[in-house]
Amino acid sequence: MVRPKKKLGQHFLNNPEIAHQIVNSVQGFRNYERLLEIGAGTGVLSFLILKREFDALFLDIDSESVGFLRKQLKEEEDRVVHGDFLKLDLDDLMGSDAFGIVGNFPYNISSQIFFKVLEHRDRIPEVVCMLQKEVGDRLASSHGSRAYGILSVLLQTFYSIETLFDVGPENFNPPPKVMSTVIRLTRNERTELPCDFSYFRKVVKQGFQNRRKTLRNALKPINLPVQLLDDPILSLRAEQLTVDQFLDLSTRIEECQKN
Repeated sequence: MVRPKKKLGQHFLNNPEIAHQIVNSVQGFRNYERLLEIGAGTGVLSFLILKREFDALFLDIDSESVGFLRKQLKEEEDRVVHGDFLKLDLDDLMGSDAFGIVGNFPYNISSQIFFKVLEHRDRIPEVVCMLQKEVGDRLASSHGSRAYGILSVLLQTFYSIETLFDVGPENFNPPPKVMSTVIRLTRNERTELPCDFSYFRKVVKQGFQNRRKTLRNALKPINLPVQLLDDPILSLRAEQLTVDQFLDLSTRIEECQKN
């Protein structure tokens, strides 16, 4: 059977050693039993996942890939799901239990995938994925780095992020024009924030929209309370703040605006 063609930014991994490394990096953190593979493609990870003791589903948006994989998996074909991760109702798909995520993420939607992971952060203890190296480095970067940005702060609020290993273009068909990297997100112990998450996200996003400006200027659109205008932290730029500093600042702004 002819393998499906690359679509939607997907580059198919064709190195079995790399595939084993990715699947072996899934720890089963906190003993979750369900696993969702995003971008299953030709099944290079799927066959290895089936050997693990996970109740796994294999998701792909491309009907050609889904048809190919269902024929390859045979008796396990009901595990293959045709759908768009960004549009799927994860409660309907995965039930109410915790589940991990693994996959070779399509490069053009990887950031959107992580925003959806954040929405379900209390049900997703672990994510192991391959994505464009530039994006992976950005997510794992620390404050003070030029790569540090909105998703770095939001994800690191709830997850520890490890860069596991890089993967060169020669390991894919067709080869991408960029390096790839494999990262692992592991849910931390933070269950509640001192401020509303949507407000925290708003402050972080606004701070980085004009990252060259100090926060005093970058946060003007959210109407900074007068009593905070002389706070020294507002003389810093967004990339200089740690996650905890962003949380503290967001909480103080929110509380002042409520009073």
